[in-house]
Amino acid sequence: MKTSWILFVGLAIFYAILTVIYWQVGGEPVGITAIALSAGLALIVGFYLWFTDRRLGNLLPEDNQQGEIADSAGELGFFSPHSWWPLPVALSACAVGLGLIIGWWLALIGVGVLIISIFGLVLEYERPSTSAH
Repeated sequence: MKTSWILFVGLAIFYAILTVIYWQVGGEPVGITAIALSAGLALIVGFYLWFTDRRLGNLLPEDNQQGEIADSAGELGFFSPHSWWPLPVALSACAVGLGLIIGWWLALIGVGVLIISIFGLVLEYERPSTSAH
């Protein structure tokens, strides 16, 4: 993971230098903003990978030069076997996009349904505690 965060921080530095050069050469404001945002995004990913690497504090299987494929075997996490919630999230996001074109009323309805469907997606497997106090 050390290689990953060094790569992304280096990419952020490269984009930052490129932003200054493009600005000095007389580039357009949209291009300057896009390159600066690319630097920021690369920095965010690099910081996350650095923070995760520091918190784990051990050698990951993909960083071990003598590592075997079986070293990274095991449970990868929980993945939902089936869920209907991505469908209303996608449809309401489309409604918000169309609302920006058609009218504000559709965008407001889309935002309301989008918030509800995002809550449904995130809290799908949360169950309230049934124990009596």
